[in-house]
Amino acid sequence: MARMYRVLGFFTLTIGLMAFAGNHIEMALLFFLQTAFFVIFGYLKFTERTYILLFWGYMIVAFTGFSYWTIFQMGLPL
Repeated sequence: MARMYRVLGFFTLTIGLMAFAGNHIEMALLFFLQTAFFVIFGYLKFTERTYILLFWGYMIVAFTGFSYWTIFQMGLPL
């Protein structure tokens, strides 16, 4: 399970580098921060249950943030 967090770190690093190359600095910094967390969590040797709970927490925060941004910051087209 720890390897999966390192894989997630690799993919978020890739997305962050593409965002940086596309001049989306805020998005790139967000993905670089996620990369750091995933790689650190990947080397901490938690139990499988802890890794699953961490991932659920991450998904709740990510989807809540995405929903907030798309509804309240981008606005709904009427």
